[in-house]
Amino acid sequence: MDIETTAAQGLHVTDDSAGYDAACKRVLSEKAILARIMKSCLEEYKECDVSDIAEKYIEGQPQVSAVPVLPDEDSTVISGMDTEDKSVREGSVTYDIRFRAIAPSSGEQIALIINVEAQNDFYPGYPLIKRGIYYCSRMISSQYGREFTGPHYEKIKKVYSIWICMNPPKVRENTITRYRLVEEHLVGEAMESVRNYDLLSIVMLCLGGPDGENYDGVLRMLDVLLSNETSEAEKRKILQDDYDIQMTRTMEQEVSVMCNLSKGIMEKGITKGRVEGRSEGMAKGMTNGILSAIKSLMETMGMTIEQAMAALKVPEDEKQKYMDLLERQ
Repeated sequence: MDIETTAAQGLHVTDDSAGYDAACKRVLSEKAILARIMKSCLEEYKECDVSDIAEKYIEGQPQVSAVPVLPDEDSTVISGMDTEDKSVREGSVTYDIRFRAIAPSSGEQIALIINVEAQNDFYPGYPLIKRGIYYCSRMISSQYGREFTGPHYEKIKKVYSIWICMNPPKVRENTITRYRLVEEHLVGEAMESVRNYDLLSIVMLCLGGPDGENYDGVLRMLDVLLSNETSEAEKRKILQDDYDIQMTRTMEQEVSVMCNLSKGIMEKGITKGRVEGRSEGMAKGMTNGILSAIKSLMETMGMTIEQAMAALKVPEDEKQKYMDLLERQ
């Protein structure tokens, strides 16, 4: 059993949202969590038992790389497959989580290189799917000199990029979507072996909530795990009772870090709003204070305006007012 977390040894961050993000990545890198994601989303593991995936097929320790707070600090890294791809012409890409896995397929062992990203902002200024394709492309091209040399392209390993989107638009909530290369017959019916072109897949897991459809399985598990509204005790109970995930001490501590930081972020948003509100008259000050708290939660926690107002318990008949005020800013 793990005794101490990277965070317990020293979480060198000064910003709560950065600490929360780092804790999320470390929790997601737990093999018990990755195994359930893989079984639910990757066809190579659909018939595998989750315990076998965690114990037999995930190689080594999944590596987590956190962007350093200061330029001269080393990245926080857990030993495992390198999370950074370096290219003189294309620059560096740092993956949230990357690891190797072996999967049984037709009686033989195949190697997969899997990248997992936890994404708070579904609209960062570009389509996330294009970033996923780019990540897959980099993971394939970076195999040259490692997995194969010269013209031995037959040795290229399949790659996956899995995106866990915590605040997707309504139409995407509680959905799992896969994008991959497929064979299309334009003229005739010439057939190529699937293994020769099925080399990259992007999977988008878009979380929602209990009020939507399809709130079950891995979607519910991840929503509970990453929720900033569910208490630590509730998370532990649901994960153990419903998903048979026995939380190690490491995992418990990381979940505790997430819960404490999410409370801190929320309290800071409310406090900031109240302080700003006191400087301006009572009625106007209260409005500005709540508005500031909503904005703070949206910026630091990646919440939608609806989620922020729900967290602050804004009365139903006042919600439209704050939505209109935010639109004007």
